[in-house]
Amino acid sequence: MNAPLLLDVQKVRQAFHKPDGDELLVLDGVDLTLRAGEIVGLLGRSGSGKSTLLRVIAGLANPTGGTVNYLGQSVAGPAAGIAMVFQSFALFPWLTVFENVQIGLEALRVPATEIRRRALAAIDLIGLDGFESAYPRELSGGMRQRVGFARALVVHPNILLMDEPFSALDVLTAETLRNDFLDLWTAGQLPIQGVLLVTHNIEEAVLMCDRLLLFCAQPGRIVSEIPIDLPKPRQPLDPRFRAIIDRVYVEMTTRPGTDARPEGRVERYAGAGIGAMLTHVSSNLLAGLLEAVSTAPYNGHADLPAISADLRMEADELFPVAEALQMLRFAELAGGDIRLTEAGEQFAKGDTDERKRLFSLHLLKYVPLAAYIRRVLDERASHTAPKTRFFDELEDHMAEDAAEETLRTIISWGRYAEAFAYDDQSQSFSLENPT
Repeated sequence: MNAPLLLDVQKVRQAFHKPDGDELLVLDGVDLTLRAGEIVGLLGRSGSGKSTLLRVIAGLANPTGGTVNYLGQSVAGPAAGIAMVFQSFALFPWLTVFENVQIGLEALRVPATEIRRRALAAIDLIGLDGFESAYPRELSGGMRQRVGFARALVVHPNILLMDEPFSALDVLTAETLRNDFLDLWTAGQLPIQGVLLVTHNIEEAVLMCDRLLLFCAQPGRIVSEIPIDLPKPRQPLDPRFRAIIDRVYVEMTTRPGTDARPEGRVERYAGAGIGAMLTHVSSNLLAGLLEAVSTAPYNGHADLPAISADLRMEADELFPVAEALQMLRFAELAGGDIRLTEAGEQFAKGDTDERKRLFSLHLLKYVPLAAYIRRVLDERASHTAPKTRFFDELEDHMAEDAAEETLRTIISWGRYAEAFAYDDQSQSFSLENPT
């Protein structure tokens, strides 16, 4: 593409120091470019550093390594010409629509008459004419996000950063706002030249973007780039559209080349040590997905895009469940498909007692943290251990909130399996329930 280069990110690294002085690496060696006329999507699991990258690009955070160049100049602070739209709307509740939109221009010390002209124009452009005097509390979620768009567009940025801008909205509202944005973009009515979009919605990404960059996590890196060469407006039922959706699922369920083993063997199940971060997935969701895949029309082998649509689950909701089943050896993920193992089929067909027995067996055999907790409890005369005993160890491997979620997951799975008990009041594990 010969369009002007707006943004050039080279080898960006972002790390944070934990209280004990160790370093938590969030982004490592990220390269990307954005040219005029492009919408580039950033796709990846939660925790892969996509939102952190947007903050670095916007100049709201300084990277610990690498460079961010905007129009040939290094970004060393909030950059004029780069604006952001947030998932949470981030409006000032005590200001009206008009006042929320104009506030960015006031910070730029634009003359009052120009502020009024541009604020009203932005409000009109985004479809909120007539709501200038309304307060955020009087607006629906979709209308509040329109205010967020107007506030970003009023400064006439060259680059618009969008951090999951439609994810807090209901399906119909999100579709309407997304289509309105694309119509304005295609018609050249938006005062922007390029867009970086963070999203967990794969169909949304393929609908809107010209290129997709897929991220892996721990630390966040770009592992794949997928061009989308379809004319707009795009039709989700177009076979070419579905083929790109399938490719994204395939690549997002294929781990980077770290699973190779001697003699050319490939590990089907990614190793998960004690320090592996776990996303909280309830036993009900695990059982539900096993049941869904085990029955017709799938009969034990399902295409992930198809079952995502059937179950009305976003990819970011489906992947953690599928990956938990893989970790527990109840399923295998490959080529964008999920296939139940013999144990997974047995679980799906079993009664409550059989399911608990299988889950306990697999939890203690294949999830090292669960096995470690059970071993510590077995070895102690009191058969108890404080939560901090394990939380402190997890913090050697991950951030505090990730350690909290990982333990929450283990507590939930351990209770379901009756492998160990947990008392929230005393913040301690025990063998009180297991027999």
